[in-house]
Amino acid sequence: MKTVLESIHLDYAFMFTFKKVNSIKLEGFKEFFDDMPVDPYVKGKYRSRRLSRFAVNGNELVKLPHGYLYQSKTYNPLVGDIKREFAELDDRLIALDNFKQMIFAFFDSCKIHPEAEIGIHQIRTTCSPNNFGNPAPEGIHQDGTDFIGIFSVDRTNIVGGETHLYLAKKEKPVFNKILHPGELLLVNDHEFFHFTTPIKPESEGVGTRDVFVLTSPSLLCD
Repeated sequence: MKTVLESIHLDYAFMFTFKKVNSIKLEGFKEFFDDMPVDPYVKGKYRSRRLSRFAVNGNELVKLPHGYLYQSKTYNPLVGDIKREFAELDDRLIALDNFKQMIFAFFDSCKIHPEAEIGIHQIRTTCSPNNFGNPAPEGIHQDGTDFIGIFSVDRTNIVGGETHLYLAKKEKPVFNKILHPGELLLVNDHEFFHFTTPIKPESEGVGTRDVFVLTSPSLLCD
């Protein structure tokens, strides 16, 4: 299965890539973001999250056994050096052709080794007039993996949530853009730091930002 990728923007010798993926239909994703467990490792209960890991075998997507997310404090000063456990992605979501296309877009574009694991983080960040949402509570950071993909699924009643890339923490960003639904940012994690600004409601009520974050290696352990 291959995905047609359009509106490609390349910088720094392919060290990051921004794409509009017109072939992936978003409607089937949205329902799976409405019923996710709250991330217990972030204060404020404004983030919900699921996580699974996969391998690609030819044109097939293989779901791997349940694992624990682990990052050192070097990469995540807030929750590093602990094993974090999250609920698996919904099997009905994994069965969607559009879900598989998203992973193949990441796999093909980053030229990921066929035996490498891919971690898929399904994340909703919520905000309200009294509680802004912070997609990156650890600040400007790297994840400690090789490649990162951020695929935007939905933005509802929010302002903010602009994604930045930096060559160094104390420098100005070399890329800054709000990722709109259907857009995919691919990043070489060795070369860039990344950050996403907080979100707040555009009008009264709750706002949400829904994304898939893909990593390879997966950062999961047994």
